Amino acid sequence: MSQPNSNFLHSKENTLYIQGDWVLRHYHDLQQAVTQQLALNQSTSTLDFSGLTALDTAGAGQLCALLGAENLSQHLEQTSLPAERQALLLTVSQALIEAGPPEPQQKSPAFAQFFGNIGMGIQRFGQDAVELIAFIGLALQSMMRIAFRPSKWRINALVQQIEETGLNAVPIVALLTFLVGAVIAFLGSTILKAFGATIYTVDLVGFSFMREFAVLLTAILMAGRTASAFTAQLGSMKANEEIDALRAQGLDPIQILVLPRIFALLITLPLLTFIGMISGILGGALVCYFVLDISPTMFLALFQADLTITNFYVGMAKAPVFAFLIAVIGCLQGFKVSGSAQSVGEHTTAAVVHSIFIVIVLDAVAALYYMEMGW
Repeated sequence: MSQPNSNFLHSKENTLYIQGDWVLRHYHDLQQAVTQQLALNQSTSTLDFSGLTALDTAGAGQLCALLGAENLSQHLEQTSLPAERQALLLTVSQALIEAGPPEPQQKSPAFAQFFGNIGMGIQRFGQDAVELIAFIGLALQSMMRIAFRPSKWRINALVQQIEETGLNAVPIVALLTFLVGAVIAFLGSTILKAFGATIYTVDLVGFSFMREFAVLLTAILMAGRTASAFTAQLGSMKANEEIDALRAQGLDPIQILVLPRIFALLITLPLLTFIGMISGILGGALVCYFVLDISPTMFLALFQADLTITNFYVGMAKAPVFAFLIAVIGCLQGFKVSGSAQSVGEHTTAAVVHSIFIVIVLDAVAALYYMEMGW
C-alpha cells in the first residue's frame, strides 16, 4: 500500500501529523492523500496540527472526510488548533452532517435513456418553434411600426446588407447552379438516350430549375452563407454588450439590426434565384449543345414551346418566404448567444442547420401543394 502524500499527511508513533496548505489549490492532492491514509486503516491516538499552514473550506471538507464529521469535535478537544480554524472545521462538519450522505446514482436502462433523449429532442424542438414564431411576430410588429414612417428607415444599412448578402453572393450562386444544371442535363441525357428521348433533356433542365433547383440551391447557399453571418455578427455584438447598450439608449435593436437584414434578404434572394435559373439553364444548354448536338436555337424553341410562365412563378413565389425565414432564424440565433465564443459557434451552427431544415421542409410542402393544385 502506498504511503499518503508526505506534503500533507505523515503518521509516526500513533500520531498523525497534518501539515501544508489544505486549500482548494491542492484539492486533488489532498483527496488522494486522504484516500490513501484511510486505506492504510492505521489507528492514531493523537493529532498534530502544528504543521498546518493554511486552511479553507475545501481543505476542511477533506479533514472531515479523514477524521469523520461526527467525531471531529472529539479530535479537536485534544489539539492546540487555533480557535478560528476549529470554528471553520466544526461549521463544515455540521454542514456535512445536515446534508447527509449523497444518494447513489442509479443508472437508467438503455431503452429509458433512448426514449428520454427522444423526449428531450422533441421538447427542444417545441421550444425552438415557439421562440421562432414569437420572433417572427416581433419582427412583423416592428415592420408595421415603421412602414409609414420613412424617417425610421435605415437606407444606408439596407444598402450595405444588400451588397453583402446579394452582390457578393452572385459568383458562388451562378457557378453552383451552372454546374448543377450541367450535371442534370448530362445525367438526364444518359438516361433518356435508352428511350430515344434525349430531346426531352431540355424540358428536364427547364422544369427542374424554374420550379425547384434554382430557388432551393440559392436558399441553401444563403442559409449557409448569410444566416451564419447574421448570427455571428449579432452574437458578437451580444457578447460585447453592444445590444444592451442600444437598449440602454432607448433604441430598438429589432429596428436597427434585424429589419435591415430581413429587407435586404427579401430583395436579394429573389434576384439571386433568377440568376440561378439563368445560370442553371445555361449550363444545361451547353451540355445539350456539346453532347446532344441540340443547337441553342433549337434549345430555346423547345424551351419556349414546352414551358409556361407558371413554372417561373411557382419557383419565384417561394423565394421571399425562404428569404424571410432564413433572415429571421439567423437573427434569432444571434440574439440567443449567451456571451462566450463557444456560444457564438454553437448558435451559428444552429442557425445554418435550422435554416436548411426549414427550407427543405417548406419546399417539400410547397411541391405537394402545387401538385394537388395542378400548377
